[in-house]
Amino acid sequence: MTSPLRLARAAAFTAVCLGLGVVAHLFSGGAVAPGALALGLPAVFAAALPLSGGERTLRAILPLLAALQVGLHVLFALSSPSPSPSAWHALAGHVMAGHAHAGPGFGMLLGHGWAVVLTALWLARGEAALWALLRRLAVRLTRIAADPAPPVFTPPASPHPDEPRLPRSVAPRHCVTRRGPPSLLQPSA
Repeated sequence: MTSPLRLARAAAFTAVCLGLGVVAHLFSGGAVAPGALALGLPAVFAAALPLSGGERTLRAILPLLAALQVGLHVLFALSSPSPSPSAWHALAGHVMAGHAHAGPGFGMLLGHGWAVVLTALWLARGEAALWALLRRLAVRLTRIAADPAPPVFTPPASPHPDEPRLPRSVAPRHCVTRRGPPSLLQPSA
């Protein structure tokens, strides 16, 4: 059975990856069909779930995110409502990376590349923060389990037990204890 933490991590990665793919595709002038989203969501989640078992570094996140972005771009291009013949040539250029003249422009590749790198950096920082928090929590729980009953507070003994203790005020010393309305507003008796 998959733990809720793994499911949550895979879902977060899926949301970021799919959101990035949709925004990048729409920003570059493409269209995203609802059917493509319906296919892309489980595909990205299925790719992310096996990798959500432990801490992932930028070295693991970046290639996965880049490959999924290419796959989503191809999926969105194929599911476009009316792909033109030039779109099919551009798609072939994406798939067969050897034909630069049929592929996307340099600016589009640069934009997609920066988006993938920055998103991968953001996800890697989130991973590091999550695992640091989990490690701290594990240390705390281990300490609590090792000493389940903390010592009960006992007031220190008086330095001279035969001297009587002076009564202390219940109110703290720095507290103002005047209560009620100001004296000018009080009715005279």
